Amino acid sequence: MATHLITGAGSGIGAIVAERLAERGDELWLLARSAKRAAELRERFPAAHTLVGDLADPGKLSWAFGHQSLPVELDSLVHVAGVVELGPVGETPVKVWQETLAVNVVAPAELTRLLLPQLRLARGHVVFVNSGAGLTAHAEWGSYAASKFGVRALADALRAEEHAAGVRVTSVYPGRTATPMQRKVHQQEGVAYDPERWIAPESVATAILTAIDLPRDAEITEITVRPGR
Repeated sequence: MATHLITGAGSGIGAIVAERLAERGDELWLLARSAKRAAELRERFPAAHTLVGDLADPGKLSWAFGHQSLPVELDSLVHVAGVVELGPVGETPVKVWQETLAVNVVAPAELTRLLLPQLRLARGHVVFVNSGAGLTAHAEWGSYAASKFGVRALADALRAEEHAAGVRVTSVYPGRTATPMQRKVHQQEGVAYDPERWIAPESVATAILTAIDLPRDAEITEITVRPGR
């Protein structure tokens, strides 16, 4: 039985990944931003362990984890949680930049740092669910794309640093996916949201699990997932 820690398991891609891992009997650790959210996750995933830590305040994650039990070994750490606020660079306030970078880049970096001993012990796998915006930046996507370019650099550096320890690192770049975040993006863009036009979160979850389940003789470093219709 493998052990996995997932962020963003409350909805969308993260929830599907958690469901599939739970169905096959793996041990789940789910990160929640509050005790209330942790209780909601335990109700949905009764066998899962929960950790409380606010990704919007990464500087406090070490303190929060110091007051909670952590897994002894970790076969995978799957970073799914993220935030997005669209707007032109000329109108994006500092607060948006700080919040976006904190949740999307600094928190995954700090969470990875804190859990590297467990990952090294298991020769585990770190998966960063990035975005097409981590490969190409478009108008109005400045802060989000900058954060995702940062996550790409984080993953590349981590892969080079931890290869000798047997830790694998994968970046997944989904195109537009039918999740609550995508609904919010459409609201910000002022256009109607039709989930049938976009990638199903189940398809991205399949890509993530393919990377995790790959035999140890190989490593999938990057996966790009695009809408097929």
